Amino acid sequence: MEEDKGLKKEKKNIPVLPWMRDPVDITTFDQCSLDLLPFIDPRLVAALKNMSITSLFPVQLAVWQETIGPGSFERDLCINSPTGSGKTLAYALPIVQMLSTRAVKCLRALVVLPTRDLALQVKEVFSALAPAVGLSVGLAVGQSSISDEISELIKKPNVEYGICYDPEEFSYELQSAVDILVATPGRLMDHINNTDGFTLEHLSYLVVDETDRLLREAYQSWLPTVIQLTSSSVDGNFPSAADLLPCTYGSLKTIRRMGTERGFKGKAYPRLAKMVLSATLTQDPSKLAQLDLHHPLLLTTGERRYKLPEELKSFKVLCQSKLKPLYLVSLLQSLQGEKSIVFTSSVESTHRLCTLLKFFDNLQIEFKEYSRLQRQSVRSKTLRAFRSGQVQVLISSDAMTRGMDVEGVRNVINYDMPAYIKTFIHRAGRTARAGLSGCCFTLMHKDEVKRFKKMLQKADCNSCPTYSASSEVIESLRSVYTSALEKLRENVESEKFKKSKIRLKSSNVRKEK
Repeated sequence: MEEDKGLKKEKKNIPVLPWMRDPVDITTFDQCSLDLLPFIDPRLVAALKNMSITSLFPVQLAVWQETIGPGSFERDLCINSPTGSGKTLAYALPIVQMLSTRAVKCLRALVVLPTRDLALQVKEVFSALAPAVGLSVGLAVGQSSISDEISELIKKPNVEYGICYDPEEFSYELQSAVDILVATPGRLMDHINNTDGFTLEHLSYLVVDETDRLLREAYQSWLPTVIQLTSSSVDGNFPSAADLLPCTYGSLKTIRRMGTERGFKGKAYPRLAKMVLSATLTQDPSKLAQLDLHHPLLLTTGERRYKLPEELKSFKVLCQSKLKPLYLVSLLQSLQGEKSIVFTSSVESTHRLCTLLKFFDNLQIEFKEYSRLQRQSVRSKTLRAFRSGQVQVLISSDAMTRGMDVEGVRNVINYDMPAYIKTFIHRAGRTARAGLSGCCFTLMHKDEVKRFKKMLQKADCNSCPTYSASSEVIESLRSVYTSALEKLRENVESEKFKKSKIRLKSSNVRKEK
């Protein structure tokens, strides 16, 4: 009976989709020096070295060989790789390389991300590469007014006033001012629906980053709209790497499966190539079907669906239920100012915890709140301060969990234990990035230990020692904590009163109208 149960469990873990059962294992690739990378444009080598990059990580090399190398973008790529493994550069570099030979400027690559902060970060990577080969990058995230964005994205022809133009010889045609666009779904739809001259008719590459989140939330039906606008003009003219590069492949070897696989026979070669990426890529066929993938190829790290960074050390911190903030303070003090991110379960919890810590006297830790309820300008300012080291600790909701890359984060602290392994992976992935070491501490009560251990086993993590907080520090903070709690209650009541006054005022204004 036990063997039967084991077999059933094993079968359950086998992906439903045939193409997901035989993936390319990224772990079989080694780092590759830029000097040994076939086909790379020397201008991009210089740009990468300016970014202090001298070699490619395994995921970047694997994607390169399936796009620029012998893979020649013949298949859409699904990349399931741990946080901090270098996925952004993995797709940015081949796209910039492929577009470097373009003659006419038009929108040819679209990268869609779920949040503004993540889009800003990805745009920085493209902006460090694209100008080196004469390409321009645009941003559509709602950070500025839509009119300002339009002026950056759309180029109007030069018209000299006082001169009469023959309408048969002069075309007042709006053109794209960018080759590559990094966008969030909502603002992308604004431009699709309302911006004159904005078109996807020339699009050759679509990147869906943080795919599982973008598929889970509809975002004004952006995906079916993009698919429809790009599939209507499929004409088989998709540029192949073979057209742009020498036919010899040097040291690069392909491991793609050759031949026509079942379910793809007779399907037209798409002009639009897609790359979808996540550290926790969904296996749900109904969700993946929305992407309309062509002969997809899965690139992943090993057999496990969920994987934590190799250099990550995980610890559990057992707390008394009513003294949890004291355990956090004790832990932060023991870390001695190391750059850390504290995650809570909600924006409300983030705000309350930050407010409470502000009432601790002589804490001697520079910390800031970071959540989606804050204005973009506030969040950007906070991130800059955190990156520069002016702020040592960021207290955040899950707005920071996906994709955000802040150099030098040594520790992640789960103040509230995540409910799902996916959330744990995305949180923990803010540290131990790009081969560096890092620690993840999870605060919990004794009755949560069993569930936490079971959750970590899904990521093949069977070792999570207990980190003991200093009982002396906790006892010394009790009186300060009592005082801070009382001040927090007063603050909460004050904020409630202010909000009720604002609601009452807005209600009266509506009545007057």
